[in-house]
Amino acid sequence: MSVQQKLSLRQSLARRWPQWRAGHGWWRSLGMIGLMLLLWAGYVFTGQPVTLLINGQTHPVRAHRLTVAGVLQETGLTLAAKDTVQPGLEAKLSPGDTVTIQLARPVTVEADGHTIQLFTHQQTIIEVLAQAGITLNPRDEVLLNGAVIESHQMSLPTPVPAQVSPQNMASFLFATYTPAGAIAAARPERVQVVVRRAIPVMLNDSRVRNTFYTTRPNVGEALLEQGITLFLGDKVTPSLGTRLSPGMAIYLQRSIPVVITVDGRTVKTRTRHQTVGEVLAQERITLMGQDFSRPPVDYLLAANEYIEVVRVREGVEIQEELISFEAKWIPDPHMEIDTQEVRQAGSNGAIKKRTRVRYENGQEMWRELEDEWVDHEPLERVIAYGTNIVVRTLETENGPLEYWRKIPMLATAYSAATSGKDPDHPRYGITRSGLPAGYGIVAVDPKVIPLMTDLYIPGYGQALAGDTGGKVLGKHIDLGYDDGQSLPDLYEWRDVYVLAPVPPPDKIRYVLPQWPQQR
Repeated sequence: MSVQQKLSLRQSLARRWPQWRAGHGWWRSLGMIGLMLLLWAGYVFTGQPVTLLINGQTHPVRAHRLTVAGVLQETGLTLAAKDTVQPGLEAKLSPGDTVTIQLARPVTVEADGHTIQLFTHQQTIIEVLAQAGITLNPRDEVLLNGAVIESHQMSLPTPVPAQVSPQNMASFLFATYTPAGAIAAARPERVQVVVRRAIPVMLNDSRVRNTFYTTRPNVGEALLEQGITLFLGDKVTPSLGTRLSPGMAIYLQRSIPVVITVDGRTVKTRTRHQTVGEVLAQERITLMGQDFSRPPVDYLLAANEYIEVVRVREGVEIQEELISFEAKWIPDPHMEIDTQEVRQAGSNGAIKKRTRVRYENGQEMWRELEDEWVDHEPLERVIAYGTNIVVRTLETENGPLEYWRKIPMLATAYSAATSGKDPDHPRYGITRSGLPAGYGIVAVDPKVIPLMTDLYIPGYGQALAGDTGGKVLGKHIDLGYDDGQSLPDLYEWRDVYVLAPVPPPDKIRYVLPQWPQQR
């Protein structure tokens, strides 16, 4: 039975199988299958044994046509022009004979824009390319089945032996013999060889120019292959995705790192520009008004340059300085002595100053006075004081006394022993008036009560202002006591009466000090 007859039988069974299953049931179908297998086995085992030695692999087969061409036809093996067969196709065979077949490997070669299909017995890629009429240059790149291979790995892969792949039930039953399908698939697998031509490319990197060869398809991959690191600020011409062509020139403009401080933040960037002003424009940093930069905007940049943007603000401050008002005292003969009346309250004046202040990044740098003027004059305080003196009579334990002034004063007590001089001091016990210290002699501030003025102090009696003291100031009176007398612990306010006669007007202090203050 020929191969065509076997295929026709198999197709007939396939067409009738659904009919048998539907019309006659499972048992009848199984019987038919068994019958077919018996017929198949009978046909196979009526063939004569022949061995095919294909590319060094042994394949036992049974054939009915004992010629080399007939055996190959029955197994479905198609020969290519480069295949070799021993003995020849017309040779007759005897049972048990061996046919040696060397099948050529199919190869697809892609190079220089052409695709070449060929069969070869060569073992290296160089030999295959030579068979295709293609010569490799030293920097060309070769891909085998899509993978780049190195120059020392130029051998073709070992052919994969044909695997027994059961095609029908008979192959399982008679596995001693190689099925026809496995014989037909015994040819080595096809390989693809792609040649990428290395082309010269000129690289202009700033001031350095060199030429390199590459098989990469575009600018970006070629630069990556050369180990060239690019930064975001670098400029490549033509663009990275541009397809390479022989002799193409690539221009690389390098950027430099720059650090900018502005408005409280730090900007790290890269630039291809040459001046400070250009990199500020690149980062959209605007200098407004009197703003400036360090270094200045026309400064030529270097790598790792540090730029500070200084924000300038000038403002005007108006300051006010008070002018204190003065008090004016005027005598009033209609008012009694030691009485006062505010006739005009008084108010402070003001001097205003306009100052220009400059701030750089929020820090004051300098201030300059631009103008100064009196905004309004002070208004003096007018106080009237009484100069009218009225003599009155005071009833005392010693009889009536005439006085012309009553002054509230802070009263304390002292004696010669407490005056600060040692007993052997030549001035011990001698008062400012030259009178001996003791009871009846009091110390006063002569600016308030003149020395040798007669006084009356309730609880003390009549006295003479005959002494002074370093701490006796203003409305303070120190009452004198004799040594040996019990010195009272005195610190209190008392009315002091200034006795007649009234002194001349130029000897009277009409306005007394206001200290010490009575609590």
